[in-house]
Amino acid sequence: MTNLRKIIIDGTEIEVDGAMTLIQACEEAGIEVPRFCYHERLSIAGNCRMCLVEVVGGPPKPAASCAMQVRDLRPGPEGQPPVVKTNSPMVKKAREGVMEFLLINHPLDCPICDQGGECDLQDQAMAYGVDFSRFREAKRAVEDLDLGPLVETHMTRCISCTRCVRFTTEVAGLTQMGQTGRGEDAEITSYLNQTLDSNLQGNIIDLCPVGALVSKPYAFTARPWELTKTESIDVMDALGSNIRVDTKGREVMRFLPRNNDGVNEEWLSDKSRFVWDGLRRQRLDRPYVRKDGKLKPATWPEALAAVGSALKGAKKVAGLVGDLVPVEAAFSLKQLVEALGGSVECRTDGARLPVGNRSAYVGNVAIEDIDTAKEIVLIGTNPRDEAPVLNARIRKAWIAGAEVKLIGEVADLTYDVTHLGTDRAALADAKVSEDAIVIVGQGALREADGLAVLAAAQALTGKLLVLHTAAARVGALDVGAVTEGGLEAATKDADVIFNLGADEIEIEAGAFVIYQGSHGDRGAHRADVILPGAAYTEENGLFVNTEGRPQLAFRAGFAPGEAKENWAILRALSAEVGKTLPWDSLAQLRQALVAAVPHLAQIDMVPENEWVALETDKLGDASFRNAVKDFWLTNPIARASVLMAELSANAKARREAPMAAE
Repeated sequence: MTNLRKIIIDGTEIEVDGAMTLIQACEEAGIEVPRFCYHERLSIAGNCRMCLVEVVGGPPKPAASCAMQVRDLRPGPEGQPPVVKTNSPMVKKAREGVMEFLLINHPLDCPICDQGGECDLQDQAMAYGVDFSRFREAKRAVEDLDLGPLVETHMTRCISCTRCVRFTTEVAGLTQMGQTGRGEDAEITSYLNQTLDSNLQGNIIDLCPVGALVSKPYAFTARPWELTKTESIDVMDALGSNIRVDTKGREVMRFLPRNNDGVNEEWLSDKSRFVWDGLRRQRLDRPYVRKDGKLKPATWPEALAAVGSALKGAKKVAGLVGDLVPVEAAFSLKQLVEALGGSVECRTDGARLPVGNRSAYVGNVAIEDIDTAKEIVLIGTNPRDEAPVLNARIRKAWIAGAEVKLIGEVADLTYDVTHLGTDRAALADAKVSEDAIVIVGQGALREADGLAVLAAAQALTGKLLVLHTAAARVGALDVGAVTEGGLEAATKDADVIFNLGADEIEIEAGAFVIYQGSHGDRGAHRADVILPGAAYTEENGLFVNTEGRPQLAFRAGFAPGEAKENWAILRALSAEVGKTLPWDSLAQLRQALVAAVPHLAQIDMVPENEWVALETDKLGDASFRNAVKDFWLTNPIARASVLMAELSANAKARREAPMAAE
C-alpha cells in the first residue's frame, strides 16, 4: 500500500510521502519557507511561527508548516488534491507580524554581533519582515549564562527557538539546559548554572539562528566575508568528519562541519571544531640537525644530506607511520624504506590488526547502518571519547529502540547500556542476536590476545565495525604499511628509524631517529634530524575513515616557514639516497597509489569488504581497557592548543570534584 499523496503548492502539483510535514513538502517542490525553530535533525517544537502557510479550505488562519503533515490535509470538494499557498497576502501579513514580534525585545546589536553576516534573523528580517516597528516600549534584558570556555552567550538576543535545548537533550544526551519562566520571564538557561559537560556542545553555535550562542575562542577575530572557505576532512578521530576550514590570510580561523549523512550528518566534535589554535603553536618551521647533543637549525640541503648519509650507512631501517599522516605520505614512506631493505609499521599503539584482511581491520558495516540497528554490542571501547559524533549516532539508534550491550569499562555514554562484564570471559559468554552490530575499540586489540578478541568479535554475528582512534590507520593498512610481528619486529635492532609523525610512542636510545612532522612534540624531542612537514590543513591528502571510506582533504593554507608537504619531502629524500620514487607530482603519486590499491579511487564511497573470518584462538583473562585516556590531548596538534589544555584540566577537575553526601 503506497503512502504517496498529491498536493498542490503555489500552483504546482507534486506527489510526496504522506508522513512528510508541509515544510518538507515545500522543500521538495523547491519553495523556500522561512523558519527559526524547525531543524530536520531535531524534534518539532512549532514555537517560532515563522513557517506559517495558508491551507486553502482549512481554518481561516495560517498553519505552522513544520507541525502539520501532508496526510492531515483534506482534499477538495470533488476529491482534488489539497492546496497550500506560501506567498498569499495572508501568509505575507502573518510573516511580517511574527517578525515584528520577534524583534520587539531583540537588541540592535548587528554592528557588534559576532553572528553578523551569517545570521538567520538578519536574513529573514530583510526577506520577509517590514522596515519599521510599531513598538516603543523598553526592551527587556536577560543575564548571560556561563556555559564554559567554548560557547559565549548573549541571551538578550535569544528568540526562544529552543534548538539548543533540543540538541543537548536529544543528540548530545545532556539534561543541563532548558527553558524556565513564562511569558515575558521565559528564558533559556542552564539548570543550577552548570557549565556544559559534553564534547559536542559546539554544535549549538551552528544551530543558534541568532547571535545568542557564539564561539568564544573565535569571537571578534574575523567576519565571514573576510574568510576563504575550503572543504576538507577532520583528522582528530578516525570518523573522518567532513569539515569546512575558514582561513584569513595564512591563519586558520575556525572549523565548521559540513553535511554528510553517511559520516557525521552535520555534527562535529568539540576537539575537531576548536583545535585550530594548536595549528599556530609549537610548529616546526625549519629543518634541524643534532650536533654535539643539541638540535641546531639547518638548511634543507644540510638536513637531507644528514638523512641521506644515515640511511645509506644503515644496516636496518624502520619506518613508523603516525596517526595524522595522509595515505600518500604513508605510501611514499613504504616505497622508500622497502627500497632500502627496511620495513614500515603503522600500528604504533600495538593494536593486533591483521595484515591484508580488510573485513577484520575495518569490518563490513557502514556507519549509516547504526541508525537502523536493533542491537549494538560495544567491545573494549568508549565511543563518547573515541568518536563523539559516532556516539551520538548510537544514541539515536537507542532512542529508536535499539538495545546497547557493553563489554568493557563502564562509562557514561549518554544512553543506557546492558553491561555484560569487563573481561574476556564476558566476551566468550556473550549472547547476542544474529543481526546485532558489533563495534570493537582499539583498547580491546592492544593486548597480546588482540587477534583472538577480534576473531571472537567476528564470530558473534558477522556484522563488524572496527572503531579506530587514528585517522591515518586504515589508509596505512590499506597500502600495506605493516610488518609481520608488529612494532617490535619492525624496530628491533634498527639502527635508523624514520618517524613520520608518530608522537604517541617512546623510541629507545641507540637508533638514529629522523622525525618528519608538523609539531615540536615527543617525536621531535627524540630526533637526530627534524624535517618540518605540513599539517592536515596545509596539504592535499587522502584519508580513509574507520568504516573504510576514502575521502579527500584539501589544502586550506600553506605550511609555516620552510616546512614542506610530506610526500614532497619523501620524494626529495629518495633522490638523495639514490632510490628515486617514480613520481614528480601529487597526481602521478595518486595514479601509482590507485594502481597499487584500486579501491582508494572510490572517493566518498564505502567499498564492500569480502568477509574473511579469522582463526579463533584462546582468549586471555585480562579486563578490557579503553584506548583514549584524555579525550582533549590525543595528538600533537591538540597538545599544542592552549584551549585543549584548559578543557582537559576542566574535565579532570570535574571528575575529581567531591560528591555531596548521599
